[in-house]
Amino acid sequence: METAFRDARRALARLRRSLEKARRELETMRSALEAAEDAGLPGDEYEEARDRLRATLDWLHSEEARLRAKALEGAGFGGAPGKRRGNAPPAA
Repeated sequence: METAFRDARRALARLRRSLEKARRELETMRSALEAAEDAGLPGDEYEEARDRLRATLDWLHSEEARLRAKALEGAGFGGAPGKRRGNAPPAA
């Protein structure tokens, strides 16, 4: 199970880096095209593409948080508040 979490964490990190790079490349391309074309650049389409990348990054962050919580819960650090695991005495 630990290997599966590690593989998933690595895959999410690779995807995050790829999406961040895609966002930077989109901005670079937009800037270059704006300089090359004085007018006529479909700015709305670039905004839409940037919004889609941002939404995908937001989803990715939530998946990373979900995976982290699941890994912590599997290690005994999660669960409902007040719920004890093992033989630890109750908190005072």
